[in-house]
Amino acid sequence: MKAGMAVLTVDAAGMRAQNSGLLLNMIWRERQISRAEIARRTELSPSTVSAIVADLEQAGLVRSIGAGVSRGGRRPTLIGFCDEAFSLVGVELGASHVTVVLTDLRGRVRTQSKASHAVRGDPEGSLQKAKELVQECLDAERVPRRSVVGMGVAVPSPVHPASPGKMSPLILPAWKHVDVKEWFETAFDMPVFVDNDANLGALSECFWGAGSGGEDLTYIKLATGIGAGHIIHGDVYRGAGGTAGEIGHIAVDSNGPLCVCGLRGCLVTLIGSTALTERARELMGTRGRKGPTVRDLVDGARAGDAAAKTIIDGMGAYLGIAVGGLLNLLNPAIVVLGGEISSVGEMLLDPLRASVRQRALSVSMAETRIVTSALGERAIAVGAATLVLQAALRDRSLFPTQHVGRSA
Repeated sequence: MKAGMAVLTVDAAGMRAQNSGLLLNMIWRERQISRAEIARRTELSPSTVSAIVADLEQAGLVRSIGAGVSRGGRRPTLIGFCDEAFSLVGVELGASHVTVVLTDLRGRVRTQSKASHAVRGDPEGSLQKAKELVQECLDAERVPRRSVVGMGVAVPSPVHPASPGKMSPLILPAWKHVDVKEWFETAFDMPVFVDNDANLGALSECFWGAGSGGEDLTYIKLATGIGAGHIIHGDVYRGAGGTAGEIGHIAVDSNGPLCVCGLRGCLVTLIGSTALTERARELMGTRGRKGPTVRDLVDGARAGDAAAKTIIDGMGAYLGIAVGGLLNLLNPAIVVLGGEISSVGEMLLDPLRASVRQRALSVSMAETRIVTSALGERAIAVGAATLVLQAALRDRSLFPTQHVGRSA
């Protein structure tokens, strides 16, 4: 009998947690909604809804925000989600920079810090720099660590689900013995979630950008590395070993340069930042200073420089080989290009679309929009913060147990 009662107790507790999460997500999505409407949609009793809302209010996650519109009786009291209740930290470890953002629970950036750093070859220095920037952001907004839900970290490497803190030794050999998740958890004593940078760019677009309407999408990061993140039915698709989306290592030219992965003619060897700047050096020249950067290439294209335009045309043609196959395989509703070079907009999109048309089924092309990201250079860091938000909305226990808000 006692054992049976224990099972019932566990089931009841599990049901309460499930209902609490259901209501929390509904209020977060709707921004404001009445208890009566919650009860109608969930088919929970009004008393159960009131009890859960009271619990969420005590936790500082929701609050009463005033009277709604009457439907014939007394005007209902609306419940709103407290976007400023807690904070999220997003860290992007790029190949050559570290970016940190501090956001609220609606993905709005409260403050940001960024520094150039040779991340690929310097694990210890990169982590210390990231630690400094995180603390800088917390101090700038006077946010105590206990009011931070957690930290998301974007890394330029596939992430295996069995070892989420480790990066690929093939792609980043200097990081072979580093556990990023463990390091940040020790440094900041908070939950840490790690994922591939392109995956988090896709998550950012899903929540706040081109895919916020609920469409399946692919985000392609164009930087030192070339990667893709896929959103299918609202979730990142990572594959069995976390390598889904590694389009940078699709071999598009069997006679092309040798890649660090051991293959020849990978997409990244032809349109990654290093390849682009080397090509720019050949065509645009150094003009008595250091070789052209990606920013120089962007500025040159905007100014009508013929060499810059030629480089971007070639980039679009090569990228179209991979995107054409992607459309035939997954047929996403949206393909979003991110990274500094994508800021040239239609100058890249035009040759890309032309290349895709030569390779993708017309029906696949007809259903897919190919656009550049509107989220800018901090999209991936915001996506890292969003990874924490997504986890907390699925598991309410991740939110701090006591509402503390900003320090005085």
